[in-house]
Amino acid sequence: MTLERSPLHAAHVELGATFVEFGGWEMPLSYPSGTLAEHLACRHGAVVFDVSHLGTVRLEGPGSFALLQATLTNDLGRIAPGGAQYSHLLAEHDASVLDDMIVWWLGEERFDVMPNASNTASVRAAIGGVDVTAGRVVLAVQGPRAREALAAVSPEAARVGRFRTVAFQLRGAACVAAGTGYTGEDGVECAVPAEVAGKVLADLLAAGAVPAGLGARDTLRLEAGLPLHGHELGPGITPLQAGLGWVVAWSKPTFAGREALAAERASGPRRLLRGLLGDGRRPLRSGMTCARTAGPIGGGQQGAGPRSETSDLAGEVVGQVTSGNFSPVLGRGIGLAFLAPDTPGGAELLVTGRGAGLPATVVRPPFHRLALPARS
Repeated sequence: MTLERSPLHAAHVELGATFVEFGGWEMPLSYPSGTLAEHLACRHGAVVFDVSHLGTVRLEGPGSFALLQATLTNDLGRIAPGGAQYSHLLAEHDASVLDDMIVWWLGEERFDVMPNASNTASVRAAIGGVDVTAGRVVLAVQGPRAREALAAVSPEAARVGRFRTVAFQLRGAACVAAGTGYTGEDGVECAVPAEVAGKVLADLLAAGAVPAGLGARDTLRLEAGLPLHGHELGPGITPLQAGLGWVVAWSKPTFAGREALAAERASGPRRLLRGLLGDGRRPLRSGMTCARTAGPIGGGQQGAGPRSETSDLAGEVVGQVTSGNFSPVLGRGIGLAFLAPDTPGGAELLVTGRGAGLPATVVRPPFHRLALPARS
């Protein structure tokens, strides 16, 4: 299988990146500083990700607005040209999330729909349009100092509002930026023509942004409690199960999968996506089983210190971890899991599947905003 490459591949090689396959693309996983350093640079400063593996499907001309309104779950009528909106494309038969995407509304009847890498073709099959992915690079500048770094390169892009878009010129080329991201921090995503992307990346690095790869992007989005297609969204998973009912505009008379989703709303989702906070540094991992505890787990109150790892106290199985890792900010294992809908916040669970069981508490993400008591 031949993997797609970003137009910036040579620049990433020069920066010392290691690469990974993701969604049919060969993309940077990390740079010599490592994923942990890149993660913390985003939480405290500014980083730049190459996210060119995301697709761009462009719709233009009369009927574009009406088509998107009749197909995607969210209501474009809530925004206007110059806005950006998160939305879902659902399967008709069971309301599974075929893809989640950001819609950039660039003109009266001009839209750039940005699906996940592996879903670009299926999204285009559903909405039409032209796949313009190959002609541009998307650079995501993220972190509390992201706009400061970006302002040195493009003041116009740095001023774009959250979930707003702006067109601007950079190195003589027409570009678009949106106040969006996938890290839980402030930031801007810039769509830049491929022919000037290398110079723009160099300008951002010179302005103080640190290069970051998909490893840090995943740990950042997990700390922020954001879903990843193929883990928290995908076949058999609906927006209601994923806790994303706000992305569904029930006031619209039609969108793909509306009837099946309405039936689930009436009966209630059979599972709900929740956050899990581990008691120690050992990371939670996708595929682990979550069970109620059959008895008290030693160690005292949450935050007092790691409780004993054991697997002999597991009771009724209530769900499964979909994403898990180590949180650099909290210094603990964290995860997202689909759990039985009656599992309360604060419930203590035992997470098993790779060695001894891990005690974990059901919490509400984002994880990096949790105020935890100091450990003794």
